[in-house]
Amino acid sequence: MAAGFEEAKVTVPAVLAAKGERKLAMVTAYDFTFARLADRAGADLLLVGDSLGMVVQGCETTLGVTMDEMVYHTRMVARGRTRALVIGDMPFLSYQVSTSEAVANAGRFIKEGGAEAVKLEGGVHVADTVKRLSDIDVPVMGHIGLTPQSVHRMGGHKVQGRRPGHGAGGRDRLFEDARALEEAGAFAIVIEGVPADLAAEISRSLSIPTIGIGAGPACDGQVLVLHDLLGLEDRIAPKFVRRYAELGRAAVDAIGQYVADVREGSFPAREHSFSSPRPVARIKEA
Repeated sequence: MAAGFEEAKVTVPAVLAAKGERKLAMVTAYDFTFARLADRAGADLLLVGDSLGMVVQGCETTLGVTMDEMVYHTRMVARGRTRALVIGDMPFLSYQVSTSEAVANAGRFIKEGGAEAVKLEGGVHVADTVKRLSDIDVPVMGHIGLTPQSVHRMGGHKVQGRRPGHGAGGRDRLFEDARALEEAGAFAIVIEGVPADLAAEISRSLSIPTIGIGAGPACDGQVLVLHDLLGLEDRIAPKFVRRYAELGRAAVDAIGQYVADVREGSFPAREHSFSSPRPVARIKEA
């Protein structure tokens, strides 16, 4: 684990207690290997995001991801972590149809996937669902601002909260969404794609932590998509992304060298090969 990080298991109460005390670091994860690496690096929260539809499956949006796919990936991530809190991202139409379906699908994340919390998008309109889940002790992380499942309503992945008003995406509405989620029992809220000053105001107004992505530095924590921060994603990264490594380029170079070695016959060499045992000489009978 990276130096300076706590080794105690991260829990929902620990996340709540971090408000005003220390910043929270969350990254997405989609499989065992990267979950293990992120956990060892000290990430506090691992979000099994429906962003897997874009960065793992190669789709244009997150809308086609299914519950079965989310549970499958969550199970792998849960196996790879020892310290971080694992959060399952509820996919499109897994919680919007009815509260009973939301409960059943959230239960799948916990029972089948090994998640310790779920995340869902929206504010005022999903507050009743958040309250129902919280009432049965399913921890819920909210998500307001640029909500990818609303991509068609927004006309693309566009910054929200730049205009006043109580309509969807309006500045006043985002305050209402945040307060509704807190009152419904959410233990934290992701704020995505909003002006930094607005995210700062919302963060100060809440008693629960905010996790920013494209929302400035004043949030109580930050989240990035793993493929973006590691340089594994070829698509043009949003303005708010910092690439901490270029693993995609390193992987292409490594695989290219392997291909060249195979073609020129330098791999596998003798040290990479097995040999038959030497025959044992027979002892002649006296």
